[in-house]
Formats: sequence, C-alpha cells, structure tokens
Amino acid sequence: MPRPVPLRRLLLALLLACAVLAGTTACGGDDKDSGASSSASPTGTSSAEAQKWAKTRFVANAGLAAGATYQWIVKPYRAGKFKKGADGRTFALVKAGLAGGFAYNRLKAATENAKGDPLLSKAVAPLTAGIASLKGLGTKLRKGEAGAGDIGMFEDVISGIKDAGKSAGAEVKDKVPSTSQLGG
Repeated sequence: MPRPVPLRRLLLALLLACAVLAGTTACGGDDKDSGASSSASPTGTSSAEAQKWAKTRFVANAGLAAGATYQWIVKPYRAGKFKKGADGRTFALVKAGLAGGFAYNRLKAATENAKGDPLLSKAVAPLTAGIASLKGLGTKLRKGEAGAGDIGMFEDVISGIKDAGKSAGAEVKDKVPSTSQLGG
C-alpha cells in the first residue's frame, strides 16, 4: 500500500508550481491579463507629468520631515522635555533622535525629488548644505547633547524647504508621521 503524501509537501509543490507558472492563466491567473507583462514600465509619461510627480513626491517627503521635526523635536524642546530631570526626558530624547534621523532621510529624498522639476531644483539647490549638516543631529538628540542651536538648525532647514517649495509652486504642509514610520 502506497504511503500518503503529507499535506505540507502537497502544498509546497503546488506553491512552487504556481510560482513557476506565475503570469499565465494557471494557478488563478486572469485570461484578460495574460498578454500583459507584470514588469512592463509605464509608457507615455510626458515631461509635464514627470514634473508633476516630482513635485508631489517632494511635497510628501518634505511635509513628513517638517511634521516629524515639529512634533518630536521642536515642540518637546520648547516644552522643556529635553532638560535634565524633566519627566519623560529619556523617551522624548529617543523619539527626537528617531525623528531627526527620519527628517534627515525625508529631506534627502525631497532634494532628490526636486531634481525632477527644473524650477524646484533651482529653489532647493542652495539648501543641500543645510540638509547635509543635519546628518549627525539624530544621534546628538538621542544622546541628549543637542542644544538650542541644533534645534534652530532643524527649524531653519525646514523653513527653507517650505519657502523653496512655495516659490516653485509646491507648497509644503506639515504631515506628522506615525511613530511606526519613525522606527519606534
């Protein structure tokens, strides 16, 4: 009498078969999509459309950086949460450090996005040195070593990005990211 094949092996074989046949009508593929390639790149994207998306991505990334900076760096600093002996200081510093790293990352992404629009790239170009100067501030905040000048630097860079966006027709508004987006 033949030994029955364990259910796990059957499921694994079926899964592998589906993976090999992905994109065809087998294993749940749709007949009407069988001629389309899943890796096809979009065609017909005009220069104006590409510029629009560059501005949209710039606004989204800069808005997240601005929101994180205000919510977890500027606001707690002004409330005295970073001072020695303050209630919740350690937690506030950790969140500020994460927000600083996140804001730096989003600002770098925003400057890359700005390169897709000629007007926006010219407006943002003078701010790249300021953004680069923020690189180590996340760690400095986390360790509790940041002072008023460091907080002011974040505020200045964010203000500059907002002004550059506004001058190029891409107004940036603060968007507070969730704590899971910060990595905490």
